[in-house]
Amino acid sequence: MSRWTQGWRRALVIVAALAGMASTFSLGRWQLARADEKLALQAAIAERQRLPALDGASLAAPLSPAQADALLHRGVALRGQWLAERTVYLDNRVMAERTGFYVLTPLRLAGRDAVVLVQRGWVPRNFSDRQALPPIDTPSGEVRLSGRVAEHPSRAYALGEDGLGPIRQNLDLDAFRRETGLPLAQVVVVQTGAPSEGLLRQWPEPTLGVDKHHGYAFQWFGLCALLGLLLIWFQVVRPVFRSSRA
Repeated sequence: MSRWTQGWRRALVIVAALAGMASTFSLGRWQLARADEKLALQAAIAERQRLPALDGASLAAPLSPAQADALLHRGVALRGQWLAERTVYLDNRVMAERTGFYVLTPLRLAGRDAVVLVQRGWVPRNFSDRQALPPIDTPSGEVRLSGRVAEHPSRAYALGEDGLGPIRQNLDLDAFRRETGLPLAQVVVVQTGAPSEGLLRQWPEPTLGVDKHHGYAFQWFGLCALLGLLLIWFQVVRPVFRSSRA
């Protein structure tokens, strides 16, 4: 092999290695930037949660998408009456390392026609009869509850579309509004507080995947460092070692 060919191949290898290092380093920095964005969003969520609790009037009014988004994660204190006949059980939800249902019931706000869908809590299922509805207590009079605003009910992976029965895998808010004819608010409320009415409320903390981005960044930077070490070894150290032995 001629020196010209050897030199050309070496230059090509160096250029390819440097391009790979530049690409992996850039991807690592992009993942860190995404992590910083998620950290800023987490800080904004925490700040909203510290604001004074909203009342039913804030949810009953017509909301633009921007206004609804501004309410997310805010605390709420509501008064109203449960519409128990419209209760829905979301299947395959885990809490306290057990599988069961998330229970959702519409709440007609006191003194208003507006209705808010409330994710009330979790209840274990009956595995001997998978269609049996677990017993819960739904008071018939006026109730008071606290919670936080969410964009939609809990979602889980599903195969196919859900039916219209009380047990479902997921619940689309717009479809449920059309199905029931209820004047549902454009957001939902996740009820918080101690267990009551046969329901647990150990909701998972909102996670935005910051650790995932840090992990990906570490992998990209590691690959960048590996390419650099291989480049130095094969293009610098090894040729020098061979020439010293010649």
